[in-house]
Amino acid sequence: MLLDGASLWFRSFFALPEKMTSPDGRPVNAVRGFVDTIAALVTREEPTRLVVCLDLDWRPTFRTDLIPSYKAHRVAEEAPHSGDSAADDAVDVEVVPDTLTPQVDMILEVLRCAGIATSGAPGCEADDVIGTLAYEESTDPVIVVSGDRDLLQVVADDPVAVRVLYVGRGLAKAEMMGPVEVAKKYAVPVERAGMAYAEMSMLRGDSSDGLPGVSGIGEKTAAKLITEYGTLDALEAAAADPGSSLTPRNRKALLAAADYLDAARTVVFVKTDAETIDSGADLLPSEPADPGGLADLVDELGIGASVSRLSKALGWTT
Repeated sequence: MLLDGASLWFRSFFALPEKMTSPDGRPVNAVRGFVDTIAALVTREEPTRLVVCLDLDWRPTFRTDLIPSYKAHRVAEEAPHSGDSAADDAVDVEVVPDTLTPQVDMILEVLRCAGIATSGAPGCEADDVIGTLAYEESTDPVIVVSGDRDLLQVVADDPVAVRVLYVGRGLAKAEMMGPVEVAKKYAVPVERAGMAYAEMSMLRGDSSDGLPGVSGIGEKTAAKLITEYGTLDALEAAAADPGSSLTPRNRKALLAAADYLDAARTVVFVKTDAETIDSGADLLPSEPADPGGLADLVDELGIGASVSRLSKALGWTT
């Protein structure tokens, strides 16, 4: 099981009230919600291995260099460090609620003490870590848990089953998506449903990620074109062929968007060769890695009920 860490703790933060606080008054709603989510997922799906995947760079340069608008609406510009004179030294910082930021460190410390593996890749998003770990897996079926539809591109049947548990409407209404489900829901070819979904999303655009898409082509038209021509490459070849059956309007739009579509391939497709840095073995821990540290966190943060549910889900005897 591969968890999209930031996606899940953002959802936990907004799903639970900030009045959930530690004994010293700090909000711990995201911590409690995230730990409860792991407990519920382990109970529901019974994985033997689990990794929380991290954004080490939420807006990678290799993507923004190609499409500067990528996630640009989520940026708060941080001023240059003291002593820096160049405005170019300003750093893009993701807009995150002030009371969530310290909870991320709390969550990571809970994971460390519990012995739950994390993985990140320098210069990459969690999506790239998930794409890499799913692509490299050749033994066990994989379940990706995320509220981000972009990850539907990783669904597969070979060499192992890769499914996405989409939790965009909450865990209670989660949808388990494989190639058949993605093909049915988005009207793309089932034989390459994941890649076809990604190509369709390039065509239609995605305002939540700052992707403009191709002018005049919405989701239904995008899906129809990918289905008719099979691949984005074949569709672009048809646009360049005056004798193809493309309508003049779609041909003109696709030709005008050639540079965007070339860049979008790198921006939208998740990496499958990211250089991941793992915290440790991904087997579910049979006991806490740092029992004393976990006990201290329970006392400090007042998260005893959540840690108890996690302990039960993992089968810890104490």
